[in-house]
Amino acid sequence: MSIRTDRLGAEMQKEISTLLHNGLKNPNVGLASISRVDVSADLSFAKVRVSVLGSKQEQMKSLNALQQSAGFIRSHLAKLIKLRKFPELHFVFDENLQHAARIDEILHGLKEKGEL
Repeated sequence: MSIRTDRLGAEMQKEISTLLHNGLKNPNVGLASISRVDVSADLSFAKVRVSVLGSKQEQMKSLNALQQSAGFIRSHLAKLIKLRKFPELHFVFDENLQHAARIDEILHGLKEKGEL
């Protein structure tokens, strides 16, 4: 990835996060946060990594709601970030927070047993 796409991804992450917290009216999104946005070198696609609190069912519901709102989010971003061609948004679930929480849980258990 280039510096340009990294900066664009960071700016998109910030703006999508702001939109989720202030302006997106879809109640199915739930407690979602944008952990990262990766933009392709040709600016055609942006992979939006989303962390969602809740059960698997709630996570899928949130991810589906975001994907359904992708057109609205993309048009909102295009007004704020000036590009000739704005990337198509693809929302994917980011499991890094869940993995970190699970590792923390395991380490805590080992510490309680005196094995760490």
